[in-house]
Amino acid sequence: MTTLLDINNLCVDYVSPNGIARAVNNVSLSLAEGETLGIAGESGCGKSTLAFAISRLHKAPALISEGEILYKDEDVLKMSDKALRAFRWNEVSVVFQSAMNSLNPVITIGEQLTDVILAHTDLSPKQALEKAAELLQVVGIHSERLSAFPHQLSGGMRQRVVIAIALALEPKLIIMDEPTTALDVVVEREILNELYELKGKFGFSILFISHDLSLMGEIADRIGVMYAGNLIELGDAQTVFNHPEHPYTQSLLASFPTIHGEKERLYGIPGNPVNLLDIPVGCNFQARCGQCFQACKEKEPVLTHVGQTHYVSCHLKAG
Repeated sequence: MTTLLDINNLCVDYVSPNGIARAVNNVSLSLAEGETLGIAGESGCGKSTLAFAISRLHKAPALISEGEILYKDEDVLKMSDKALRAFRWNEVSVVFQSAMNSLNPVITIGEQLTDVILAHTDLSPKQALEKAAELLQVVGIHSERLSAFPHQLSGGMRQRVVIAIALALEPKLIIMDEPTTALDVVVEREILNELYELKGKFGFSILFISHDLSLMGEIADRIGVMYAGNLIELGDAQTVFNHPEHPYTQSLLASFPTIHGEKERLYGIPGNPVNLLDIPVGCNFQARCGQCFQACKEKEPVLTHVGQTHYVSCHLKAG
């Protein structure tokens, strides 16, 4: 498959009076055309920071300090303001976490859809409104809702509107930052099913960010797991889900209930995520890992090839 996005040694820092917190640390990964790549991990692990970096939506105190983000072999980090404006939404769009916060509460759905279309195309206001009506129908909402305000829609409908806005210019990549977190499981399932129908129709790639590894196992082609800014496991979805190699990935999976099969005891991950202003020497996960040994406290592990398409950053798997 043709590579659409190639991230190499990306570092993103947050500069504060107390020091520099590295939220994304030397992350490298790629995304192929038509592929769904899931990025999982606890809150604060760097998932959303990575997503914002791809579309260069960061503002101070965030700083992309190292690395490159190649989209179709062009470095996003070197784009001019004009090129970046053309890149956003035409090539890459974002479905943000919590649709109610993504939509402007004081203007109608129709205005918000047409705003994107008019800003990036030469369509007339009338043509933009017709396009907006088509987009709503694509995501299963009647065009009469163009005159509605966000608070007049259900949570699931608001999320569909945000997806419609993301699809407005038919981008090649859609970044979805925990798009179903605030929804119940029934609506979540409906939206994910519709999303994959749309993917089949339009042929876009998806970078799907979530804390829910069990959900990733169903929808993603590959899964990357992040912890404290590091990519600590990467592989095809079924391998990572069924045969996780990193202790953190194993702990994440053990903390989610299964729908099928026998009931099993759930185990939470002990301790708290590492303080990014006080990173320990060695492995970032050492204080919470039940398999920690001396090497974990002395040297930072690197992402190592442990299978045909499976990579793990753990001293237990080194050599």
